[in-house]
Amino acid sequence: MAHNSIGLIELSSIAAGFQVADAMLKAADVEIVLSRSICSGKYMVMVRGDVAAVQASVASGQAAGNFSVIDSFVIPNLHEAIFPALSGSTKVETLEALGIIESFSVAALIEGADAAVKAATVELIEIRLAMALGGKAFVTLTGDVASVQASVDAGAQVVGQKGMLVNRVVIPHPRPELLNEMI
Repeated sequence: MAHNSIGLIELSSIAAGFQVADAMLKAADVEIVLSRSICSGKYMVMVRGDVAAVQASVASGQAAGNFSVIDSFVIPNLHEAIFPALSGSTKVETLEALGIIESFSVAALIEGADAAVKAATVELIEIRLAMALGGKAFVTLTGDVASVQASVDAGAQVVGQKGMLVNRVVIPHPRPELLNEMI
């Protein structure tokens, strides 16, 4: 199975989350990346597979979730830096300029993070999703100031188009102690 595409459905109901996960798995040849409850009583299901399978899976999940669906996406050709950032396994030795994009929605944030890392040469530090965040999500990234600014602008535009942007920040010369707070 090709793993170049991901799809996610964010739901307002935990019970609906289980129903949606089952429908998504039955609809196409995909594998679950994440399926869990998140803060503020929401649930998210993320699947991975080839583009057509992920599209079919998300469509089936949206139908099963009906009124519980908050947000969803399919990202074909996901940037390879997204998965290490999601798992927190990215190792950053030096903190250059620091960029942060914060979102009200997990789905919008992942779309924004993918756009950000594709916009310029930056290194994703972490994507934190809705746990102990009141249902919000954020991404941190580093690189030279111009690249971080371009990345944050691109990612924030994607998140903002969905009306989910909380804030975006670029810190040109952050104190090195901040890196310890992010890991």
